[in-house]
Amino acid sequence: MSEESTSYDASNIQVLEGWDAVRKRPGMYIGSTSERGLRHMVFEIADRAVNEVLDGRATSVDVTLTPDGGVYVADDGPGVPIDETGASDGPGLEALLTQMQAGTGVAGRHDITLGFCGVGPAVVNALSQRMTAEVRREGVRWVQEYVRGVATTPLTEAGTVTESGTTLAFWPDAGIFGAAEFSFDGLEERFRELAFLNQGLEISLTDLRHPDESRSVRFWFPGGARDFVAFRDGHAAASAPMDTIVFEHEDPRMAGVMEVAFRWCSCPEERVRSFANSRPTINGTHAVGFRNGMTAAITAYAREQGLLTATDPAFGANRIGEGLTAVVSVKLDRPEFEGSTRGVLGNAEVRDCVEQAVQDHLGRWLKEDPERAAAVIDRIVQGARRD
Repeated sequence: MSEESTSYDASNIQVLEGWDAVRKRPGMYIGSTSERGLRHMVFEIADRAVNEVLDGRATSVDVTLTPDGGVYVADDGPGVPIDETGASDGPGLEALLTQMQAGTGVAGRHDITLGFCGVGPAVVNALSQRMTAEVRREGVRWVQEYVRGVATTPLTEAGTVTESGTTLAFWPDAGIFGAAEFSFDGLEERFRELAFLNQGLEISLTDLRHPDESRSVRFWFPGGARDFVAFRDGHAAASAPMDTIVFEHEDPRMAGVMEVAFRWCSCPEERVRSFANSRPTINGTHAVGFRNGMTAAITAYAREQGLLTATDPAFGANRIGEGLTAVVSVKLDRPEFEGSTRGVLGNAEVRDCVEQAVQDHLGRWLKEDPERAAAVIDRIVQGARRD
């Protein structure tokens, strides 16, 4: 191989200016250019509005899919600050829509990151053929338009209003996403999860793309994880041998709070979902702690009742999980995830905290409601004998 063919210097490096890097490799910022990427575009825009509600500055978020391929995300908060001067409640509008957020990643327990990695609405702006912004703040309506991440009009005062809030609308660039379309079902599932996991959060999703088949859903679940378990059980809830056990517990050892809800039904499947800072997880220390706590409480109770002798092995987690529906949600100040997809929670201290709390609450229920406890334990014992 000649020296000429192997030479490498600064002339080989391509420097992408402005939003070129985002538009050239969008998958690095939103995951893909398929429907999944479009979904994350919605989440990146909705992120700020959802947190406005959770912070008590707004009451609801409305997401609308329009016939021309656009998406409108509106909230009734105080309105995005229109400039940087004295803006204590966030960046000014143009900075929000043209500067990538520096604090990417998962926020603390009081904030939610909906998108792929929290890159913010500026990335959505860069990947959209058009974006419009309307801010209703302090009695004045402001509007501005963008094309592929660049403002094409100045921020303009457009009259007076009596209400407040922010509406951001975007139309994905067909040159990047091709014929991909938003999935109503995919958006519906995620927004429903968020409403279950955050009591008081109200979200509506409306699809106007097909006027003859328009549909709209509204999510608001004051029961939180309890409602989530009931939803996942569906018709099987009628055959549940026990009421749902639900508790919230803050533990300074893990610098966070947990919300856990679970019950057994007569169906054989196990339906256990875990979340960390409202992000779905496939496993992690919170899930391990939950299973350990369940196993310890049921095994201890079975030994006390003489259903297991001192020499009998403890029940396995798989046996205890038969027919179990559960939601395990933790919200941490400093979540630590394993891998780039953030599907596994790694905070070691969370395992012991969740395990102890679950063992305490389930153990107390078993002793306080012996009739229903007997139905649960008998089912587990009979299953273990069949094994």
